Parts: sequence; structure tokens; C-alpha cells
Amino acid sequence: MKIEIWAEVTCPWCGLGSHRLDRAAERFEHGNEVEVVHHSSPLSSSFPGDETFSVREALLRRHGMGGSQAYEFLAHASAEGKNRDAWDAIFRAYFGQARPVFSMNNLLDLSQEIGLDREGTRRALTEHRSQRHVRDDAARAQRLGATGAPFIVIDGTYGIPGAQDSDGLLHVLRTAWDASHPLTLTTDGDAAVCGPDGCAVPARN
Repeated sequence: MKIEIWAEVTCPWCGLGSHRLDRAAERFEHGNEVEVVHHSSPLSSSFPGDETFSVREALLRRHGMGGSQAYEFLAHASAEGKNRDAWDAIFRAYFGQARPVFSMNNLLDLSQEIGLDREGTRRALTEHRSQRHVRDDAARAQRLGATGAPFIVIDGTYGIPGAQDSDGLLHVLRTAWDASHPLTLTTDGDAAVCGPDGCAVPARN
């Protein structure tokens, strides 16, 4: 089972949504067969905004940027096989440790923490190698119906908007699993069985 989650780096609901998804996957009976992939859902003017509190405006005022370099870092890390490590690291740094994650040095420090080559990461970010990947991720989320973040898609079929609680997520995981793994009954109808009308004994040959 493949679970994809689109998230925004500075969105507290995204950090919480990712945490709740982890808890649901841990409780899921087939959790060892679940693959979780994170995608970037950068702040976009096409998403409904809150006039009282705009994370986009806060980023621009505080950092003079929209955080695009952080998403390119995440895309680069994903291409290097570090998708989950990078997202965990950036959420932990930003929400858990109140560390900045927007400057080049911030991102290079994170790259070292998750085992990426620092200079290779610097070149990838300087040359914007992952810029198209970030745009494609965001465009795909919108095609799937996302109007904000977080947005979760299970097996390309079940879309879950917002930071749902872990019980609700677990229910959808089980529903999706059952739908993709239907039970097949054997054709042996001669075995002993009990039903509403009593117990049938198979005839002896």
C-alpha cells in the first residue's frame, strides 16, 4: 500500500498530520507493507487563504522568500533516497527545535544530518535542479483535488484533506486494504459447516 502526503514546511497542521499518519500506520495490521512518500505542497495563492493569518505573508516578511529553496532541498533529498529522513528532519528542526530551515546554510546543515553530501546538495540547490520536481508535485496535488495542506492520498484512490485524527486515518487504511485485497473463497462445498439451519455433516463416500 502506498500512502502519499502533500505537506507545507511551515504548516503546523502538516506536521501534526504527518505525526497522526505515522501513528495510524503503526496500529495498522499491515503496516509493514505500507510505504509513505512525502511531497511538497508549497504555499500558493491558488489555495484559499486566511485573512487573519497568512503563513505566506509571514515567510515573506520574516525571510524575504517563499521557502522555495526548502522544497527544492526536500525534492533533492527524495531523489537521493532520503524522502522520509528529510521531511522528518525539517519538521523536527522547524517545529521541535525552533530552528530556521530557509537559508542555504540551514539546509546544508540538515543535509549533513541525514547523510547527504553537503557540497553535492549545495550544487543541486544553487543550480535549482529540483525546481521542476517541486512544481510537478504541487500541480499533481491540485489535479487530485487538494485545496490546501496536508493532503493524503492512499493507493491513488482515497483522498483525505486536512490533519485527520489517527483513528479516522486507520479506518481509511483498513477500508483501502480490504478494497484492494478481496477475500477469495475456495470451491470446496463438501466440508462440514454449521449455519442458521443447523450443522451439515458431509456425506461419506
